[in-house]
Amino acid sequence: MKNSSEISKTSVLILAGQREGVVDPLCEMTGADRKAIIPILGKPMIDYVLEALDAAGLSRPFHISGFSADYAQGLTQAPSAPGPAGSATAAIEAGMTYPILVTTCDHALLTPEMLDSFLGQCLESDADLCVGLADKTIIQPAYPTVKRTYLNFKSQSVSGCNLFYLSNEKGLEAIRFWKRAQNYRKQPIRLAASVGFLTPILYVLGQLSLSGAFRYASKRLKINAKPILIPIAEAAIDVDKPSDLELVEVILAKRNP
Repeated sequence: MKNSSEISKTSVLILAGQREGVVDPLCEMTGADRKAIIPILGKPMIDYVLEALDAAGLSRPFHISGFSADYAQGLTQAPSAPGPAGSATAAIEAGMTYPILVTTCDHALLTPEMLDSFLGQCLESDADLCVGLADKTIIQPAYPTVKRTYLNFKSQSVSGCNLFYLSNEKGLEAIRFWKRAQNYRKQPIRLAASVGFLTPILYVLGQLSLSGAFRYASKRLKINAKPILIPIAEAAIDVDKPSDLELVEVILAKRNP
């Protein structure tokens, strides 16, 4: 794996929380009491994430938020807070060492190849914060029936991959912004408006490029933020709803016949 020494020094935060008092439909369907242990082909979902992180050369202990670190050896309990951005902020502020990779327990299709692509590009970028994305031209041909939330930029549409990389303290400012704006995650125009006045106008007119959006955000937050495109369709598929679970089971069954 590229840059293996630098990557092995990267701290890992796994977000595994769920809203208290709200029954997750996937938990209800599978009988699991926590989303992290929903079975996929007879194995808890979080195990696929842990195995991918290990295979990629990342070093335990991994920090975990929203789920008990007693689940497996080599996990360290991180504090949690409402929402993924809140939990990420609380965990990082509790004293995690930079650089930090943030991912989620429902990224069951995560592979060392995805992490190699993402982290390799992050290290080459010299950015304070990197956000993993997959292009629609990669996702759509491979999975034409899968419904994804796309951010539509000039000549390009992308979907999130639940992978974030913070190289230093400045990167945390973007997570704090995410915490403030996370209610707009499914509303791209309102999200763009929270970055600046001109941004939503350009977005609506189809004149905002992906790189331009990150330049605007970087200037507003006084950091260097970069998009990282992962050329693997499965990087953008997580387990949020029953149809996702069915698809992920099919993909994993093909990987391990």
